[in-house]
Amino acid sequence: MAQLIVRNIEDEVAQKLKERAVKNGVSAEEEHRRILAAVLTEKDKDGEPKMTFEEFLVYGEPFIDVDLKIERDKSPMREIDFSD
Repeated sequence: MAQLIVRNIEDEVAQKLKERAVKNGVSAEEEHRRILAAVLTEKDKDGEPKMTFEEFLVYGEPFIDVDLKIERDKSPMREIDFSD
């Protein structure tokens, strides 16, 4: 496997990478691998990457599976007064 060294990354970008890694329970290096793979392997109908790396960082995570844990509020419904 190849190795990449990325130099001169803005501090803010490096910090965001570390925060994402923590959120996803992986190392910053693994998170970097996942981002690169997602951005570079997803292709449009012409075989081109769907997004550039910059677009990916700016517009979010369209290719990363996200598990959302949403719980329904089970408290009793409140009554609504329509008399006004």
